[in-house]
Amino acid sequence: MKVWVNDGLCRGHGVCVAVCPEVFDLTDGGYAEAIEDDVAPEFHAAVQEAIAACPEHAIEER
Repeated sequence: MKVWVNDGLCRGHGVCVAVCPEVFDLTDGGYAEAIEDDVAPEFHAAVQEAIAACPEHAIEER
């Protein structure tokens, strides 16, 4: 699984970081980024939860 945060949609709510800090982090500017774009299998469920919880729908699975 690969994951990507659309920086044009992200507004820095940080929900993804709260749900899965192993894969997501906030940049110095306060927006989310995927620090691990090739997600290990043990984090797939948490990433799916982060995708569903993102208020801006800014996280995409590729």
